Amino acid sequence: IKKGYADIIELRSLLIRSKQKQSIFSTERFIGDMQDISLAANNPDIEVGFKKKPLMKISFSQYTQPMGPTGTIKKFRMAENPKIPQQVEYIAKDDTKAGQAAFSLYGKGLDVYKITTILSAGTLGIKKRLVPTRWSITATDDIVGKRLIDGIREFRQLEQVRVFESQNLDNHYLIFLIPGAWEFENFEAWSKGSYWMFSDDAVAVEEEYEPFEGRKGYAEKQAGGYYASRLGIAEHLHKIKRQARVLAIREIYEGYSIPLGVWQVRQGVREAFNQQPKKFSSLKDAFAYGKTRLKWPLDLYVKKSRMLQQRKLGDF
Repeated sequence: IKKGYADIIELRSLLIRSKQKQSIFSTERFIGDMQDISLAANNPDIEVGFKKKPLMKISFSQYTQPMGPTGTIKKFRMAENPKIPQQVEYIAKDDTKAGQAAFSLYGKGLDVYKITTILSAGTLGIKKRLVPTRWSITATDDIVGKRLIDGIREFRQLEQVRVFESQNLDNHYLIFLIPGAWEFENFEAWSKGSYWMFSDDAVAVEEEYEPFEGRKGYAEKQAGGYYASRLGIAEHLHKIKRQARVLAIREIYEGYSIPLGVWQVRQGVREAFNQQPKKFSSLKDAFAYGKTRLKWPLDLYVKKSRMLQQRKLGDF
């Protein structure tokens, strides 16, 4: 998250991806080796032979991070034994649903990045199967976030308004934690010139919301970014043992013309909570401060907010 925009794209361009087509239910040795690597605490040495020399090029997409050269695998060999922690191996081999297994791994100290790899490799669940990486990323954020929120609903409510902020890679995050029972509303404001901005307007704002009891449908308008943002917020509330109404604003500026992946949302939100918050006795005072921190008028978000239409006495 602290690297430069161009540096990250360059790193991605230099990463050669090896690939091989398999059934999602494959039990071939190749898949078994992949699963062992995903579970390992170390990065075991492997040898890969390609069918032909990978073409040195980089591809860009509106939906995925930049991808460097790829090559189809001709032969694959483990040159070193993977070191799999006993607790991790036990959870992976246990006959439990993938969601419960993933959260158990999180409880053992594994970050969502490692859990995503394990889930994608088809190592978790009763009916084990390979999972596309994009799906496993959002699934892991959703699984861990939901289970953290189950605990958050039981915590005492926050006593005062707190505002957290971070800015990296032409993305600006401003997060309001407001006294009250758990609610979450996430805004994305795409500036003209940013990669998901397709109109001639100066800015396009997308909103997603979930009430106290949670949401049933997928966050179509924000996709994986919604779940990555919610996870970082849930981690903080779980850490401080409080629940709150949460208004999260992400402003994406013109320089963000190539997507880097939802990891930068997750880390951008986490980085905000690594900073000292601004504390306010009222939402009015917090919003007065927020107006000085945003590029776009705060009223742009307030008018679209479903959560703020439900005013509480403590807001005044």
